[in-house]
Amino acid sequence: MACQDNIEFMRDLSDGSMKLIVTSPPYNIGKSYEKRSPLEDYIRDQERVIAECVRLLHPAGSLCWQVGNYVDDGEVVPLDVMLYPLFKQHGLKMRNRIVWHFGHGLHSSKRLSGRYETINWFTKSDDYTFNLDPIRVPSKYPNKRHFKGPNIGKLSGNPKGKNPSDVWLFPNVKSNHVEKTIHPCQFPVELVERLVLSMTDPGDSVFDPYMGVGSSVIAALMHQRSGYGCDVVQEYVDIAWERVHALENGTLRTRPMGKPVYDPTKPNGGH
Repeated sequence: MACQDNIEFMRDLSDGSMKLIVTSPPYNIGKSYEKRSPLEDYIRDQERVIAECVRLLHPAGSLCWQVGNYVDDGEVVPLDVMLYPLFKQHGLKMRNRIVWHFGHGLHSSKRLSGRYETINWFTKSDDYTFNLDPIRVPSKYPNKRHFKGPNIGKLSGNPKGKNPSDVWLFPNVKSNHVEKTIHPCQFPVELVERLVLSMTDPGDSVFDPYMGVGSSVIAALMHQRSGYGCDVVQEYVDIAWERVHALENGTLRTRPMGKPVYDPTKPNGGH
């Protein structure tokens, strides 16, 4: 991990060396870590970063670009739609447009309050790593059985659980989240864990070109992968190193993957 411009950082990395590249770039909305610029300039900057990421991506690797919306004078511009052509011009293929739904965020008065962002999952080829079993979730009816036909009496679903689908419910990292740091737009580690476990194998390398406080690196290290990342804010990089050291000595607090999301309509919040 380094405090360095991502283009410069990536120049020292080898072609095809990263099995998973996962990131959430700035949304050009004026957060403390970014300078707001015309949308055309933002797209042009993203084009440079994406091109270098494609160079680093392993032939069987995955690239996951998580974005929300750019809002200009009340008009919403979906950034994943704007960026999609940049990935296609490199020949990448989209495997899923994953919707990340969360329960809390800024409230709007003249439109519906936004409560989701998207993770666009691309691969370089049709021969890519995808491991479903490590990310299966509990079935709604785990003991349901076939009641007729040749499989009568047998379990109708996979006993390991079901596919989590392309809509993911994870709380975003707000003030009461166990992982909260000073970063205003922090990745939840469990979200990246699902990507790491399904799209890489132990020993593979994971890279985040907009690392922030290191959640992607931590998710990689938690599951015996190598983690790489960079950011231009020294304070964020320092916190990322602190979190990695806490992981190594067993004191890092993260929200466990698979923990139910709080639901006020259920007894005990559904926990």
